[in-house]
Amino acid sequence: MAGALSESWGYAMVEPKKRFYSVAAPIVGAREIAYVEDAVRSGWVSSLGPYIERFERGFAEYCGARHGVAVSNGTVALHLALHALGLGPGDEVAVPDLTFAATAHAVLQTGASPVFVDVEPDTGCMDAAALERAIRPETRAVVVVHLYGHPADMDRLLTVASAHRLLVIEDAAEAHGATVPSGARVGSIGLAGTFSFYGNKVITTGEGGMVCTSDDALCERLRLLKDHGMSPARRYWHEELAFNYRMTNLQAALGVAQLEQIEQFVANKRAIADWYRQALGERRDLTLVGERPGYRSVFWMACALLEGERVDRDELCRELREHGVDTRPFFVPMSELPHLARYRAVGARGDGCPVALRLSRRGFNLPSGTSLDEHDVRYCAETLAGLLERGS
Repeated sequence: MAGALSESWGYAMVEPKKRFYSVAAPIVGAREIAYVEDAVRSGWVSSLGPYIERFERGFAEYCGARHGVAVSNGTVALHLALHALGLGPGDEVAVPDLTFAATAHAVLQTGASPVFVDVEPDTGCMDAAALERAIRPETRAVVVVHLYGHPADMDRLLTVASAHRLLVIEDAAEAHGATVPSGARVGSIGLAGTFSFYGNKVITTGEGGMVCTSDDALCERLRLLKDHGMSPARRYWHEELAFNYRMTNLQAALGVAQLEQIEQFVANKRAIADWYRQALGERRDLTLVGERPGYRSVFWMACALLEGERVDRDELCRELREHGVDTRPFFVPMSELPHLARYRAVGARGDGCPVALRLSRRGFNLPSGTSLDEHDVRYCAETLAGLLERGS
């Protein structure tokens, strides 16, 4: 598959506008700078200040939840939610096998044990039939991940969870603004929804996270636990062992500015996915992860799956990078990681998670940053197509 783009591809190539197309780079403009500067000049630079409340209120309203609790990153958002719900030693928590490691790590940090559940082949999200097989008397909760921006099948998953009285937490770190067929936005459907605002997410605060919930008592507990367990009624009266998971007013100022543009960012992501489909959608050696009818994916990442064994995924991605096109492989299944391999992994037809493993080995993410335009995507797509042709 080696070769330079200067050689003939068999068709006219789009010339690159940039030297390197990263997988996901944020747009940070004049509005963000102005809000952060305002926060700096106000003197409220730590975890108190008006932007915190604005961001919590605005993001919760956007998601369709009653409360938002801002925290320092998406991993602690998930840990905080699990801890606040009382999960701990002796409990099992079902998580999808195909996810970022933080999902499983947050469960382990409570003292509970993860159970890895296989995923659906078209979305990579948790398979409800596999969840049903995974449940035992020790299973108390399920963390549903909306993978790469596509919502999971919440109707089926909630039906299973309700029948077994499982707590449902949504890990929506990658799916800000995605909706299920009812029109509900992810993060507002389960008992709690957690989000990340890392630099590559749909909106960013640099680092940062949020727990959304419509449960008043849970919200009160989240606020207590994220701030050292200190009583809101009595200064320096700490009611229990807790955490320092606070977001700063500076981060929230950036978040407010980003939130005001979130629908434009989502529109950009969806346009990018559409441009990739126009350029690559007819290929037989490549499948682009799409969108189920009735669902609204935010296409946090434009995802591709290699078909067949003719092309080595990792070799292809190395060559793409040489031509200025960054990629990321799909996540490694949790059950494949050495420190997690001792936990149960359950598929729809028995033990093990073959769908997650197959997707992980075939899948990769293409440049998907919100600043990309159609010309940029055409260059990335045609570079990929050319390398696939040369690998035939």
